[in-house]
Amino acid sequence: SAPLIRVIADRLTHYRAQNLVVDPVMVSTSGSRLLEEEALEALRGQLLPLAVLITPNIPEAEVLSGRNIRNGQDMEAAARIIGDAVLCKGGHAIRDADDVLYDRGRLRWFRGERIDNPNTHGTGCTLSSAIAANLALGLPLEESVARAKDYLSSALRAMLDLGAGSGPLNHAYPLTEH
Repeated sequence: SAPLIRVIADRLTHYRAQNLVVDPVMVSTSGSRLLEEEALEALRGQLLPLAVLITPNIPEAEVLSGRNIRNGQDMEAAARIIGDAVLCKGGHAIRDADDVLYDRGRLRWFRGERIDNPNTHGTGCTLSSAIAANLALGLPLEESVARAKDYLSSALRAMLDLGAGSGPLNHAYPLTEH
């Protein structure tokens, strides 16, 4: 909601939060809208400007950019519109899991394999959190994204299977030094 976004932005500013990675969590993998319409402006105006990186999935990037995304060129164009540093996550693409990083005029693609695992609940949030953790370690943005993407792929490949339906990936997958 807009009031919640305003409070979060206020507290992040108050505490001078650094290395903030914002995963908009506006549209779920199943296509459900998770953000109230009136909250979109608060997100755009107050929270996204605080981020060092914004990490929308394709449906979220479509909302934030006002563009339809059908291919890689559309992902690049949307990322440029959304902000100064945006990782447009391609996990919603049909054939691949390629992400594009737009960072102040530079584009870099991070190629990913489509891993056949039904347990993908929270993959976008996990990727964003892993990027933030790498930034907190003092790593540069591109390296943080690359390491986070490797971690996410490995955690999916581990094939954790809990409960019924789309469960979580294996967040306990051991990290290794690169």
